[in-house]
Amino acid sequence: MQPHLTIDGAHHRALIIGAGFGGLAVYRELLRVGVTDVRVLERADDVGGAWWVNTYPGCACDVKSNLYSLSWAPNPHWSRSYSPQAEIQRYLRHVSDEIGMTAATSFGTEVIESRWDAATSVWRVSTTRGEITADILVAATGALTVPTLPDIEGLAQFTGEVVHTAQWPADLNLQGRRVAVVGTGASAIQVVPGIVEDVAELTVFQRTPAWITPRGDRGFGARQEDLFRRAPLAQKAVRGLIYARNEALALGFTRRPELMDLFSRVAVKHLAAQVADPALRAELTPAYRFGCKRILSSDDFYPALQRPNARLISSALARVDGGTLISADGQSAEADLIVLATGFDVAEPPSAEGIFDDDGISLTARWQGAPNAYLGTVVSGFPNLFLITGPNTGLGHTSMVYIIESQARYIADAVRTMQSRGWRTIDVRPEVQEAFNAEVDELMQRTVWTNGSCQSWYQTPDGRVPTLWPGYTFQFRRRTRRFDPASYRVTTGVKVSA
Repeated sequence: MQPHLTIDGAHHRALIIGAGFGGLAVYRELLRVGVTDVRVLERADDVGGAWWVNTYPGCACDVKSNLYSLSWAPNPHWSRSYSPQAEIQRYLRHVSDEIGMTAATSFGTEVIESRWDAATSVWRVSTTRGEITADILVAATGALTVPTLPDIEGLAQFTGEVVHTAQWPADLNLQGRRVAVVGTGASAIQVVPGIVEDVAELTVFQRTPAWITPRGDRGFGARQEDLFRRAPLAQKAVRGLIYARNEALALGFTRRPELMDLFSRVAVKHLAAQVADPALRAELTPAYRFGCKRILSSDDFYPALQRPNARLISSALARVDGGTLISADGQSAEADLIVLATGFDVAEPPSAEGIFDDDGISLTARWQGAPNAYLGTVVSGFPNLFLITGPNTGLGHTSMVYIIESQARYIADAVRTMQSRGWRTIDVRPEVQEAFNAEVDELMQRTVWTNGSCQSWYQTPDGRVPTLWPGYTFQFRRRTRRFDPASYRVTTGVKVSA
């Protein structure tokens, strides 16, 4: 556990909520432009964000480590091509220590609400450890922080134990237990192989099968580590190649959805190679176009399902009766532990309901179920507020760190501009935000996420996609390369120092 900095009613130039990838990127960029009066608030007891919270067996990144890392902090010591959770968290902690963010972070501090005070042009932030104010507020809370808990009849009366993958108890004993996993998404395909050897019985409830491609994970030896340590340009070149390969997928995602059928053949071949039983293969074959929902990669999920103690029920869990779990199609299984691998609520930033404008209207109320922002980073009517991984910044094909770094540089340039011109506040013009979102919605109509009968958690009930970026990531970076003052309303005041 990290020491807690006091929350003493102090005022800071900038306040960052969240000490994950987003918090690190913004903190470093602010330092780079000379802003040193920065405080970070983190509700957990260490750096890492989602990589501190998610500790379930098998938890690892689904983007290769040499790309899923900060561009300015390469790590030659990755042990695998896809790093496990603990290794990523250690990396983030090391980087945080190196740039001084750990010392500037108040751990164990949960933000209750943040309110803009127009009279004083500051954000008033209430936390579990007191109030603090700041000129600039950055919500870097991430998207994978609020677990989705399904509404299943009788679940509250289950006679056994229920855990969500994002709330995994460190002392959870699996030996000899009958375990049911609800879901077959990104966390499920990791936790199922991670626990199948330890449990007596494993039942997996699958509402919708996922497209799964080969992972090809491999360990890195001392020779490669030594190469990357001695020749950083070699690691940079590898990173570039991974980025280019992943970015090529964006053509199918965002421009030519019919191309996704080519990629689905890889997944079908992978399924056929790993599952011999035609009936099981049929249950594991998706009926929607490749890319409509999140694409997964695994080499051990299908084999885990075929172990003697494992069973797949290709129907959603409908109700729980004591210790009996009953699917929508009437199949049943006995269990004394339910693992909810049901993901996260990503429709809007998790901090949105606690961020209020000067009139007391929250971001959630302002959006009314339709989150939108300018460049996924600022929202009109909320001056001096910046969002990391806000609306329409998500990706289906590559590393979110690329988007995060793009936003962090834009934010830092905005703050630098404010200081050099003596501006107290900036607020994106509503017509600029509206035009940007109209452009996003138009581009989205060409993507796989709106093409045909695609339905997914990416969408709102009316079919809009507020979660994903409908283009190439280099296009997003170009849009955020420099702060654009003409897009903002500003107020002037006494020039502030860093």
